[in-house]
Amino acid sequence: MPASRIVRVRAFAKINLSLRVLGMLADGYHELRTVFQSIALHDTLTIRRARGPFRLDCDDEGCPTDSTNLIWRAADAVWTASDRRGPPRDIRITLTKRIPIAAGLGGGSSDGAAALRALAKLWRVGADRLPDMAASLGADVPYFLHGGTVLGLERGDLVFPLIDQPRAWVTLVVPSFGVSTKDAYAWWDAEAHGAEATAERGRLEEHVAAGGRGPERKNDLEAPVATHHPEIRRIVRALGRAGASTAAMTGSGSTVFGLFDRRHAAFRAAETLRTHARRTLVTRTLTRAEYLRLAAK
Repeated sequence: MPASRIVRVRAFAKINLSLRVLGMLADGYHELRTVFQSIALHDTLTIRRARGPFRLDCDDEGCPTDSTNLIWRAADAVWTASDRRGPPRDIRITLTKRIPIAAGLGGGSSDGAAALRALAKLWRVGADRLPDMAASLGADVPYFLHGGTVLGLERGDLVFPLIDQPRAWVTLVVPSFGVSTKDAYAWWDAEAHGAEATAERGRLEEHVAAGGRGPERKNDLEAPVATHHPEIRRIVRALGRAGASTAAMTGSGSTVFGLFDRRHAAFRAAETLRTHARRTLVTRTLTRAEYLRLAAK
């Protein structure tokens, strides 16, 4: 990258069209069957040369800019893969944050994947090495190397691209509180869903064996999270009344999404549900081709 060149890449958010918890894996993580879907809401990473230690800045005070950030960890991984010694240096990344934090939209994971792609080109690391590095960063990160509609198994990190779902407008309702992934799964565990998950796993396998198609529009974490945050349930119901074809919490929360066929209906729902304690955003789904084309711009 010439000294004067600035590279900008987009990191797109996701929603989970479904998220089924099937039990526990041998490594202690929860076994999932989830369907990811890209949406057009995105963060932007601006990468430029700057002499000295690696530096990460962000315009959102709530976003860490140290080694706990997945962008920083991605830089470490690619730097090491390029056979360079010591910590990363001579690069500054500025993150413009638009994806809400701790909201179930995958912002941190998407930022990490975007950094992997951009820095691998910069430091001449083969694209074939990205999947392993992505998996080392976090369970959702491998998805963001693909985009579009994708089935995620095991921890969500074993990914299988699917035929893109029909385009839709998406109303996002973001409550004033966040939900940590750790808490969401702990609440699911506390409700003793083990036997239920085993039975559900059998039903899912029968569904697939019978040729069942399309994502099952259910998030198993929604009920336990809503037990602790009843606002989640109220938002889901309100989006349904506003005409959403699907309304559900995404990921471990706290964002709730509604899918609409028409743009004006999505904006009308956003206006109706916006309060002093809720943010609303309107965006749209992205196909895989759109995602891969726009992520590099």
